[in-house]
Amino acid sequence: MSDALFPLARTSLADADLVRLAVRDERAFEELVRRHAASVHRLAASTVGPGAADDVVQEVFISVHQNLKGFRGEASFSTWLHRITLNACARALRTRATLALDDGPELAAPHDPVRASEQAQLRARLAAGLQSLSAEQREALTLREIAGLDYAEIAAVTGTELGTVKSRINRGRAALRAWLTRAGITP
Repeated sequence: MSDALFPLARTSLADADLVRLAVRDERAFEELVRRHAASVHRLAASTVGPGAADDVVQEVFISVHQNLKGFRGEASFSTWLHRITLNACARALRTRATLALDDGPELAAPHDPVRASEQAQLRARLAAGLQSLSAEQREALTLREIAGLDYAEIAAVTGTELGTVKSRINRGRAALRAWLTRAGITP
């Protein structure tokens, strides 16, 4: 591909067009990475913790690069990418005994140690509450609340029916709310 055409790809080509180009052009692949790395990182960080997210992101884009020729386009690229990300997260979690959600940056200002401690405790309780959910509920809630996917996209990513996605999210929210209430946190 000529250098004169690629700037258009960076600004105006849809993912589907970039995918077709990325099979044979590294610059198009780099553009796909630039477009999607932040959302992959957010999803990975919410699933495996911020400490392991960088490794998952790297694994995801290596897998995408290796399998891009096989992408059939039956789903959107972002749906396919989210599925790869969730699979990589599941592999990362299987290699660890616990989920390290509490090693993220402190939300409180560094000059307020009381607030920082409260935030750390809240994050730890929320992480424990998420772990109390079934894997399906946790996955659906994470895709909805962290990745920002709509219900149809979640159904495509998880390979489940739309009604099942809605049910998992609804039940997951209720179970998490109940768990947090029992833990003394008002949701």
